[in-house]
Amino acid sequence: MKEITVEELQKINNPIIIDIRSPIEYNDGSIPEAINIPLFTDEEREVIGTIYKHEGQAAAKWRAMEFVSPKIPSLLQQIKDAMTNGDKLVVHCWRGGMRSKAVVTFLEFAGIYAMKLDGGYKAYRQSILKQIPAMFPDKAIVLHGLTGVGKTEVLKQLKSLGYPTLDLEEMAAHRGSIFGTIGLGEGNNQKIFDSLLYNGLREIQGSPYFVMEAESKRIGKSVQPKELMERKMKGINLYIHTPIEQRVKQLVNEYVLPYQTEPWYHEQISLGIEKILRRIKDSEMKKALIQTLDSKNYHKMIGILLEHYYDPRYDHATHEYEGNFIDIYADDSNDASMKVMAVIDKLMGKKNEVLEEKV
Repeated sequence: MKEITVEELQKINNPIIIDIRSPIEYNDGSIPEAINIPLFTDEEREVIGTIYKHEGQAAAKWRAMEFVSPKIPSLLQQIKDAMTNGDKLVVHCWRGGMRSKAVVTFLEFAGIYAMKLDGGYKAYRQSILKQIPAMFPDKAIVLHGLTGVGKTEVLKQLKSLGYPTLDLEEMAAHRGSIFGTIGLGEGNNQKIFDSLLYNGLREIQGSPYFVMEAESKRIGKSVQPKELMERKMKGINLYIHTPIEQRVKQLVNEYVLPYQTEPWYHEQISLGIEKILRRIKDSEMKKALIQTLDSKNYHKMIGILLEHYYDPRYDHATHEYEGNFIDIYADDSNDASMKVMAVIDKLMGKKNEVLEEKV
């Protein structure tokens, strides 16, 4: 049986990675490219753990064998279906122990060559956490702008055109506000965020700079590493301005139109508004927000929130950053994308003169 280290795995182009842990383990954190084909269900894993605790290892192994034996043909077929010609197959569990060893043995008996990941997911996580701090490019170009100017759309367009970007909101599955998980589920935990950040850093490896949004240290459930925060605070600051009417339109398109007919939508908006109401003292603003909530006038609600809640807080946050801000005035996010690209191209074209002077 061949074992490979995490470092060897990371050098393989497009490996087929099979994660045989239970669904609850996989959902808590996984290698982003891995396919979950669990050896045990969550319930079976719990039963085996209880037996191990009260009756010992031998009894737990026997019960595990009883669970697995009927599944072997189906398990092998699922793995076989995930494969394509020429791809290298890697199997892992939590610590590279009995589960992955058993599955690799089953595969060998079936004539399918596979490798076992030494140390399993635990070794993978330890490896990426060790590597991430040294992987950031030297220069950060930071996109600022009031809520609704379309910073995320600018970032995505830059990435589609080959610019080196880190979309931290996408990695966190959270938009970084009270309403940040609307339509995105519960948000990613730290383990998933770290794995996606590692992959994102690998994609931009070798670039002298990267583009990111001016995110807070915590984005939903996830926290940025200090090395990223340091580069952000000393980065080149681009401040995007768009008219408030366009910002409201942008937010309606992003937060309202795709979801407003969903049965959960109004309740989730209500929970967000309740949190905001506890933070503000202006009675007239409270009354206006409650009226828009009751009437489901989300368009008007967004306008009130921008003018009286989000905008004052955002301008205060910009004072934390070092250096001057380069203002970019645009009609909408598409116009902003073109102008941001022009500024980046100009800055990078005069890298020695301009970048070092501003950072």
